[in-house]
Amino acid sequence: MNIMIRTVLIAILLGGLTSITVFHNKPASSAGAEEKVIKITAKKFEFSPKEITLKKGEPVVFEITSEDRTHGFKLRDFGLRAEVKTSEPTRLQFTPDKTGEFTFSCDVVCGGGHAEMFGKLVVTD
Repeated sequence: MNIMIRTVLIAILLGGLTSITVFHNKPASSAGAEEKVIKITAKKFEFSPKEITLKKGEPVVFEITSEDRTHGFKLRDFGLRAEVKTSEPTRLQFTPDKTGEFTFSCDVVCGGGHAEMFGKLVVTD
């Protein structure tokens, strides 16, 4: 039995424990492996940022929020697509597996400027 568990059990039995603080340690394999989040905002008729640069093979999470209405997020060259609502952020896990310049766009018609709602993803080595 772990020494911490034994100590807690003894304290409970003796009636001397009034509160417990538990610390959860990350497994050694994930230590220092911070999730990289790319925040993207969608609104009529633009994405911000309009250009994103990533490294090939490095996983990221796109966290996309809409400021005004439902939009779409489509990164056709990687088969990535999501509907982005105003109520909560949309999170997409993504690991680019090729280099180059790629277009992401809104694929939910959002008005007269919809055709201009796109951005550029640059993936480098």
